[in-house]
Amino acid sequence: MRASYKAMTPFMTAAEADQMLRIAEARGVFRTYAEEALNEGIGESLPQRFDAAFNYIQHGIDGHGNTDEVSTAAQRTNYFRETYAYGNEIQAPGVEPFFTHPDLLNVAREVTGRPLVVPAIVYANILTPGQELAIHTDVPEFRGADRKRMPQWLLVTMLHSGLFNDYRIPIATCVSWFGANPGGAFAYFPEGPQGPRESMPAVHNTAILIDTDTVFHGVERVTPKAIFPEIDKGATLTFKGGDQWSLANLNGLEVARYSWSDLRYSISWKAYCFKDEAEKAMWSDKSDDLTLDRILDVLEAALRSRGVLTMQRPDPTSFAQMLVNEFIRFPMAKAG
Repeated sequence: MRASYKAMTPFMTAAEADQMLRIAEARGVFRTYAEEALNEGIGESLPQRFDAAFNYIQHGIDGHGNTDEVSTAAQRTNYFRETYAYGNEIQAPGVEPFFTHPDLLNVAREVTGRPLVVPAIVYANILTPGQELAIHTDVPEFRGADRKRMPQWLLVTMLHSGLFNDYRIPIATCVSWFGANPGGAFAYFPEGPQGPRESMPAVHNTAILIDTDTVFHGVERVTPKAIFPEIDKGATLTFKGGDQWSLANLNGLEVARYSWSDLRYSISWKAYCFKDEAEKAMWSDKSDDLTLDRILDVLEAALRSRGVLTMQRPDPTSFAQMLVNEFIRFPMAKAG
């Protein structure tokens, strides 16, 4: 039976791993994760990943419940992200060998059982002390439906509904870690949301390749676990040289200094995986693509068949909440 994930320890050569740190330094400035699409026509008043955010506020990352105020919860999960490569566009010089790394391509084929692997995106995340990431599944893609055209929560709902499997584009994700912070382990549920929770330490030059679109996962709190400065939208994390990073607020005022050992630095690699050239061609030529109206009609029909919706379709925000509540089931298991 094919494994659903594979750990790589070590992942790269020492020189290659060091280069990944240098790329972040050359990037210079990291900004807080920005939303990439609008919820136009469906759930406009809701955050892109309100599914994960609401679950985090109710249960925290460990399932015990999160007693923080909503504003504090936002501080803990407002991490920093920069894109290094997207499609054919290289945005961080020096990342090219990583983008097409032969080990990534080979392990993606092994884990997915799909021989055609097309690297799609590389992005880096930095979490500061006290931050963590809510348990979630990543944003999937379907023919005609991706995060540039559809709300992210809707794409996640589509996957968990199981109603659009024939349109899904399988994506392999490799999460790799570089740097010396001992906290922020990668928590995941490889046997499904009702299975045991496992964790992998975020050790320098290690990685895991896994289907993060279907496997629930998150990041445990980065040490030290107390969070001090506020990290609001518009904050920046800037490399100052000499191993130093500066955290500044929206007004450009420095509120904290960190060294590399204080920060949790990860790089995610995503690739489309196809079983054959015909499947790849259907994706590339955009034949038989989904539309938003078609997606919503299919989901509405499913709600009616389950008896969840009996009246007319509610307003967009209520309809969005109804869809997430019906189709997404988050893990409640404690760490095993």
